[in-house]
Amino acid sequence: MQLEFMEKATSEAPIMLLAPTGSGKTLAYLIPMIQHLEASGAEDTALIIIPSRELALQITEVFKSLKTNFHVCVCYGGHSMRTEENRLAEKPKVVIGTPGRLSEHTQKGNLKDLNISLVILDEFDKSLQFGFHEQLATIFERLTEEQKYFLTSATTLDTIPEFLPFKTYEKINFLKEGEVLTLLLQLVRTPSVEKIDSLMRLVSDFGQESTLVFCNHRDAVDRISLLLTDFGFEHVVLHGGMEQIDREKNLIKFRSGTHTLLIATDLASRGLDIPEIKHIVHYQLPPKKDAFVHRNGRTARMMAEGQSYLVLAHDESLPDYVDNNLPEYELPEELKIPEPSNLACMYISVGKKNKISKGDIVGFFTKKGGLKGNEIGMISILDNASYVAIPSEKVEQLLDNTYNQKLKKLKVKMEVAN
Repeated sequence: MQLEFMEKATSEAPIMLLAPTGSGKTLAYLIPMIQHLEASGAEDTALIIIPSRELALQITEVFKSLKTNFHVCVCYGGHSMRTEENRLAEKPKVVIGTPGRLSEHTQKGNLKDLNISLVILDEFDKSLQFGFHEQLATIFERLTEEQKYFLTSATTLDTIPEFLPFKTYEKINFLKEGEVLTLLLQLVRTPSVEKIDSLMRLVSDFGQESTLVFCNHRDAVDRISLLLTDFGFEHVVLHGGMEQIDREKNLIKFRSGTHTLLIATDLASRGLDIPEIKHIVHYQLPPKKDAFVHRNGRTARMMAEGQSYLVLAHDESLPDYVDNNLPEYELPEELKIPEPSNLACMYISVGKKNKISKGDIVGFFTKKGGLKGNEIGMISILDNASYVAIPSEKVEQLLDNTYNQKLKKLKVKMEVAN
C-alpha cells in the first residue's frame, strides 16, 4: 500500500488513499510529502489537516522521527494561539492542524503569507463525520487547484464536498469488504437494569489484558467511570469534554500499560497511536456501520489477534450491520476485581521546552535513581511534563534516590501521576 501510494504520488492528480486503520497511511503520505518539499521552492509549505488534537500531536511525532531539517508548526484547540501565530510567521515547511484552529488562522490572515503547495487531508471522512464542513470550507477559500492534494480515509466516500477545488481524483483502494468480520465477535446479553454490572463482570474476566470499552456519549463514559471507581477497578477515560492535558495523560497511561482498561467515546476509534488491544467492548453500539468498523479496527490490527464483544440489553436490538447469529459469551457468575497493574506511571515536571530527551530521563533513572535499563518502560515527553512507566515496586526506591537530585541541572518534581 505504501509503495503504491509513493509511486503514484509523483503525479499531479489528487490522490485518495483508502486503507484500514493501523495499516500505515501516515508514512505513506509523509515520505512523498518530504520528497515534494525537497524538490519544490524554498518557500513552499505542506499543510496537513486532521480531525483531532491527539492525531495532530501523533503525526507531529512521526514526522519529527524522520529527522528532516524542516520546521513544523502544529495548530489545535487548547494550544497557545500566540505561539502558533509566531511559528506561522516564521513560514514553517510543514503545518499540521485541526479544521477548527486552522479556520481561525485563515480568518485572521495567518496563513496568507504561506506558499502552500501541498495539502494533505488525513482521516478526511472523520473530519466530515465530526461536522467540520464549515471550517474546512473556510480553509479552502484560499486554496486552489494549483495545490497538490493527498487524501486518506478508512471508508469509501460517496460524494466529494463542494468546497474541494477538484471533482475527480485517483483512488488507491486497500479496503476489503467484510473486514470487520475478520476478528472474533461475541454477544453479551443482559437485563437492562444489570447492563453496567454485566460490563464489570465481562471486563473482570479479562484480568490485566488490554481492554477498550466504547460508549456513544461522554455522559455514559463518566457514569461507568464513577461506578468502576466505586468498585476499585483501575481505569482511565477519554472523551472530547476533557481538558487536553488529561486526555494526553490518560492515553499515555493506557499505552504504557500502567492502566489496562480505557473507557472512551469514538474519539479513541480513529488514528490514535494505541498499542495492540486484546479486547474491544461495545457498551453502546454506534448507529452506523462505519463507526463499528473503526472501533473494531483498534484490535486485530495488521494480522494481530483480537476479540470484540457487544453488550446488548434485552430491550435493545442488533442493528442491520451486525450478524444475528453471533456466538454468545458466558459471563462469570462472580465479580472479581482485577489486580492493579504492576507498572506505575511517574510524572516529571520538565519536558520538551526544557530540552529534555528520553536519553536524559534514562540516565537520571539509572545513574541517580538506581534503576536498571530494562526496568524503564515507555517514556512520553510533552511540552512541560514527562511520564515514565516503571515497576510499581521500584517507585519508593526511585523517589528516595532522586530526592533533591537535578535532571540536566534542573530541579524537578517527581511523583506517581494522578
